[in-house]
Amino acid sequence: MKNEEILKKLRDAKGFVSGQELCEYYGVSRTAIWKAIRQLERDGYVIEAQNNRGYRLIENKDIDLFSKVEIESRMETTWVGRKLIFYKETGSTNLDAKEFAEKGEASGTVVVADMQTAGRGRRGRGWVSLAGKDIYMTILLRPQCRPEKASALTLVMALAVLKAVCEQIPQACGIKWPNDIVVNGKKVCGILTEMSAELDGIHYVVIGVGINVNQELLAEEIRQTATTLCIESGQQVNRAMLVARVLFFFEKYYAIFEKNWDFSGLVDEYNQFLVNRDREVCVLDPKGAFKGIARGINESGELFVERESDGEIVLVYAGEVSVRGIYGYV
Repeated sequence: MKNEEILKKLRDAKGFVSGQELCEYYGVSRTAIWKAIRQLERDGYVIEAQNNRGYRLIENKDIDLFSKVEIESRMETTWVGRKLIFYKETGSTNLDAKEFAEKGEASGTVVVADMQTAGRGRRGRGWVSLAGKDIYMTILLRPQCRPEKASALTLVMALAVLKAVCEQIPQACGIKWPNDIVVNGKKVCGILTEMSAELDGIHYVVIGVGINVNQELLAEEIRQTATTLCIESGQQVNRAMLVARVLFFFEKYYAIFEKNWDFSGLVDEYNQFLVNRDREVCVLDPKGAFKGIARGINESGELFVERESDGEIVLVYAGEVSVRGIYGYV
């Protein structure tokens, strides 16, 4: 019996659960149940106890409890996140996940932190990682495919985050190729994928996710291009639930990806949410920038761009170039 199991049972009950029922369900004594309830209360949960009725969880939407127990009590996955490592503070969840990978941790292991002190974005950029506000998490994977196939995993995660965010803010959510989640044209999530591999095989892949959740005011220098779920929805978002939903959708989409080890089964859904599609973009290629119209992605996750100068369709590879809107971020 784990505390998160009792928490989930109390939450699912929507009312009182008798102590005897909990004893019989978990095969433990009343004392063990009482100790678990007391620990949950110490963790910040409000649990009402009444003679002859049992225990009832009192939910408080104004309190954002973000912990291992809270996340695990909301999980609905089969293998993703079944080993969950939680830190109140760490340097980088990606670095942590890579260390765990080197020590042999299984595929599906997830690292979550309430705060990062050395968060990173693409091309080594820093990622502001405040405590008590946002989500910083990394999933460790060991895909049985060739290294060149793994790049599409970034897009698999982008779809998973998008679907979870859409449950909070259904309107105006989209993906800016390849993996930025945007709400009303502003970025709310960044994804960083890193891999350890040889020519013919992958040792591991780690996919880091940073989601702007409950900050109510962003720094002035990024307000034009970034936002948070709280700013856009006008209310605080339960971070533990959001983590659980991201992992739920990732497991679902990963199952589709691994059938052929490509993005073919997800292309149509991804293109449906691609905010760049059929819009003018500027491709910032080190070999020479050019303008064109984005036409969607292929089964490898590459972006088709119809070049403005000659109408030729050019394949743009994530990681090599950046794509920006002609008149702004998207």
